[in-house]
Amino acid sequence: MNFVRVFRSIQVKLILMVLMLILIAVQVIGVYFISTMKSSLISSFTGNLNNTVNVLTGLSAPTLAQFDKSGGVRQEAGDELNALASSLSSISGAEIQVLDAGGRVLTTSQPSNTSIIGRKNTSLLVSRALQRIPDNEEEIIDDDNVRKKVIAKPVISGNKVVGVVYITASMEDLYQTMERINRIFVSAILIALVLTAFLGVLLAGTITAPIKALTRQAALVADGHFDQRVPVKGTDEISQLSAAFNDMTDRLSEALALNEEEKEKLSSVLTNMNDGVLATDELGCIIITNRRALELLGSANWEGRTLSEALGVEKEPIARTLEGKESWLLLRREAEEEEEVIVRVTLTPIRSRDRVAGAIAVLHDVTEAEKLEQSRREFVANVSHELRTPLTTIKSYAEALDDGAMEEPELAGRFVGVIRSETERMIRLVSDLLHLSRFDSRRNQLRREKIDMAEMLEEVVDRFSFQLRQKAITATVRVSTRLAPAWLDRDGIDQVLDNLVSNAIKYTLDGGSIDLSADPDATGHLIITVKDTGIGIPKKDLERIFDRFYRVDKARSRNMGGTGLGLSIAREIVRAHGGAITLESEVGVGTAVKVTLPIVKEGSEPA
Repeated sequence: MNFVRVFRSIQVKLILMVLMLILIAVQVIGVYFISTMKSSLISSFTGNLNNTVNVLTGLSAPTLAQFDKSGGVRQEAGDELNALASSLSSISGAEIQVLDAGGRVLTTSQPSNTSIIGRKNTSLLVSRALQRIPDNEEEIIDDDNVRKKVIAKPVISGNKVVGVVYITASMEDLYQTMERINRIFVSAILIALVLTAFLGVLLAGTITAPIKALTRQAALVADGHFDQRVPVKGTDEISQLSAAFNDMTDRLSEALALNEEEKEKLSSVLTNMNDGVLATDELGCIIITNRRALELLGSANWEGRTLSEALGVEKEPIARTLEGKESWLLLRREAEEEEEVIVRVTLTPIRSRDRVAGAIAVLHDVTEAEKLEQSRREFVANVSHELRTPLTTIKSYAEALDDGAMEEPELAGRFVGVIRSETERMIRLVSDLLHLSRFDSRRNQLRREKIDMAEMLEEVVDRFSFQLRQKAITATVRVSTRLAPAWLDRDGIDQVLDNLVSNAIKYTLDGGSIDLSADPDATGHLIITVKDTGIGIPKKDLERIFDRFYRVDKARSRNMGGTGLGLSIAREIVRAHGGAITLESEVGVGTAVKVTLPIVKEGSEPA
């Protein structure tokens, strides 16, 4: 495995590539050079032999012509031919035979081979030469495994073949020379390859070293380390690549830092949004949720589950959104120990180029808005009802007066009294509404002054002394001696107490009792309590007792002149002081209303 990994190295590949190119080039040159040299040597060797043959044929032609005419062997002719063959053999180093027109050997240049003189040479080349074929050459390997060159050439005299010159020369020296040249060439190739490999290692190192540095830096960048730099040496292409890589690293670091910052911002925004957010992929599976979404949907983790499952709705609206259509849903969910939660879900597709890559579901809690809208509708209906009743009464009595009741003084006076009473009731209703409107718009400024609570509570009882005597109700006032004077809006608190005492008198049976008390608590607050022994309030009405126009006994309250806004106004006045008002009641036992106010020092405001 390590061996294979080594050969995958670019340095080894470069060296092998250079070596292969050099080897191929040298091989091509060597083959061409050796082939050319071999051809040249053989051609030169053959040319020398042909020259020798040509000389001998020219010199031996007259002798062979005479020999042919005489028809016998003459000693002088044989000696002359032998001398020619020996002299030329010494020059060329070849064995020369001179044959007559019948193919018999007349002489040979090899003394050791004189036994063949007088015998016929049966060589094919001799036969061809006797047939006057001029070019007869071949290479043979003799019995001693020696490569030889053989040439046979006819001797012509007067347009007649009078003999043949047969020459045989060894080619061993030539091929040994070629072998030596091959060995020298192979040695040169090996030396060149070794030197090339050595120089290739050095030169490839100058290329691969920066590439290795780039590779190491790329690995560090992949691991998130952007503080390292690739050294830049020179101005070549690799140096330019190193400089570009360093610049890319800086830009990538900045881009990742910016992306991380944006991601943190987005995460912070999603986490702290008042609306829930769910993001899905193209299949509708949830990939992102925020804390508010989990609170509204009531689950620890919805990631990986479908959006329709999380919202508890059909798949059709989700499918339409994933097709690129926006829509919205209204969900009603039951919360534990709480009222129904109403959630508006806005579904928006996430588009990526020309396709929908997912969907965004934004969950907005509209419970309070729905409650406010319901309260607004109820308020308008209540105001309309409260105004319609006295207006209808006024209209009826006015029509009665117009129809002739004016002629009867006693009846007319009673009708006018009813009209006046209903008008005053409408005026009280409008005044209370204006009062509440000023509190809602925060235009009702408090005018604080130093108040003695004992004196204040006594004055309240005095104002209702007539009503108390009418119903034989006993009223008691108790103020703690530890209570210091308080800084309050006298008119506002008087209105609160008047309302509470008035209600207590209305709903307390004859002979009952009402207790008014003022005490400080451990936290530095003033506690004013109005407690009666009246008929009490059912538990189902306690939560809404401070709502505007809410009455426990609507017919009786209206007959007693109430507008249904008294407790609402009292709560707004107490809240303006920075306090709170609570009510405890039990049917048949009585009601206790507790007003908690901060004790404010002179010239300051409550926190």
